[in-house]
Amino acid sequence: MLITITIDGCEVSVPKGTSILEACRMHDIQIPTLCYDPELTSDGACRLCVVQIEGNHNLPPACRTTVWQGMVVQTQSPKVRAARKTILELLVANHPLDCMTCQKMGNCFLAEYAYDYGVTGEIYQGEKRKLPIDDGNPFILRDPNKCILCGKCIKACSQIQGKSILDYSFRGFNMQVSPAFNLPYNESDCDFCGSCVSVCPVGALTEKHMVGKGRPWEIKKVQTTCPFCGTGCNFDLNVKDGKVIGVTSNPDAPVNGKALCVKGRFGTDMIHSPNRLTTPLIKKDGVFVPAEWDEALDLVATKFQEIKNNYGADAIAALSSARCTNEDNFVMQKFMRAVVGTNNIDHCART
Repeated sequence: MLITITIDGCEVSVPKGTSILEACRMHDIQIPTLCYDPELTSDGACRLCVVQIEGNHNLPPACRTTVWQGMVVQTQSPKVRAARKTILELLVANHPLDCMTCQKMGNCFLAEYAYDYGVTGEIYQGEKRKLPIDDGNPFILRDPNKCILCGKCIKACSQIQGKSILDYSFRGFNMQVSPAFNLPYNESDCDFCGSCVSVCPVGALTEKHMVGKGRPWEIKKVQTTCPFCGTGCNFDLNVKDGKVIGVTSNPDAPVNGKALCVKGRFGTDMIHSPNRLTTPLIKKDGVFVPAEWDEALDLVATKFQEIKNNYGADAIAALSSARCTNEDNFVMQKFMRAVVGTNNIDHCART
């Protein structure tokens, strides 16, 4: 059922039960928000999406207010913009202003909105947080001083991954987001899936191995399919100067959305690893030496034939891989059964 509302003087039709924020996004009307994510429940934590509704004295959050027939909404009135600017000034009051060296610069929603609303951080002066940076794990860099307490990482951990590792700790000015007992990530039960990183709107959570390797505007995004298992998750390879420097979530991924496992999100460092084998090796006189593919494959075929002749086909077994396509796996089992002559074939996906 569609209902008609008016947004900034324009009549639009939206489904009944839609929030004001969703209605605006359906019609390309921009409303700033730091805590909203379509994959997570909405709790209006940041209050930045406030709007003015005809007949209301207060400014309700658009993400938590459901539309009704005949509603008249203003998203950019002077009152609304003044309220949003105050909210941003309060957020920036104890936020580090090291944007020049922050890894998130160019992809930071707080910096983007501060620019739009002319926020400088000079209005409200007070104590600054000086909390230790959590860099003890190899994948995620956590700077609690940059956290704006939007709660998106908490909800991503509980609602997407079902882990509930993160929550609010302490109260008032000392409040921060952390694992239980304020433990570092590497001492908690976190499995480093990185869902918290994918939803963080500021530089509080970043991919550790991408720090210093490139700014967002220098990076080319290449959407591809994760090779680590058969689920078929999509993500964006981050490429700079022809080299993959990391992986970021693609919210339009049809299988997984922004969710990834630790291998998918942080396992691409093997692409340019100096320890990676790029050519076949054959042991000669007790030493592995590089060989051409034809030589290596001929050797494998010869050894297979020798084993089959001496011990029978059942002395050979094959282990297939979830990283391969269904077609590749079909050819593998067909080769073992029809060519080698054994049913000794298994798969690595029994985890």
